[in-house]
Amino acid sequence: MTREQALELLQQHLHNPNLVKHCLAVEACMRGCAVRLNEDPDAWGLAGLLHDLDYEYTVAAPETHAEKTAEMLAGSGVADGILHAIRAHNRRVEPVSPMDLALLAIDPASGFVIACALMHPRRQLAGVDLAFMKKRFKEKSFAKGASREQMEGCARLGLALDEFLELCLGSMQGIAAELGL
Repeated sequence: MTREQALELLQQHLHNPNLVKHCLAVEACMRGCAVRLNEDPDAWGLAGLLHDLDYEYTVAAPETHAEKTAEMLAGSGVADGILHAIRAHNRRVEPVSPMDLALLAIDPASGFVIACALMHPRRQLAGVDLAFMKKRFKEKSFAKGASREQMEGCARLGLALDEFLELCLGSMQGIAAELGL
């Protein structure tokens, strides 16, 4: 599946523009992480782009989230490794590959970085830096839906938390216009 085909699927199945932006942010972070780890940025990007494809269908039954995406993508040519990563991000299967682990950590990290941008006086990604993120990371009430434990899972990829947060921030700054930040 090409990125263009994946974007068409997103437009077809996700109607909330903020959810589409979240998928774009996760895609950017996954690509950045793949480059850093000498992995395939196209495959990792697709995993990030498609990871919440079923979200609007499964919001009332979160235990089915990711499984429906895997069903929706069956026969589409999406590699098994990508499908496994998508299923692993909602703990439907055990995360084992670097792609699995990255998606599990990046999913909440992208939301955390966006929350930092929205909280920053400039309300833009360009104004956010590591010191700002680290201060907010310690605040349990800030972006409390962004699991700190999942983000700290970046250590399983050999990435320190500071490097991981900067990688996500830099990746998202590269698409700031698309994200409206």
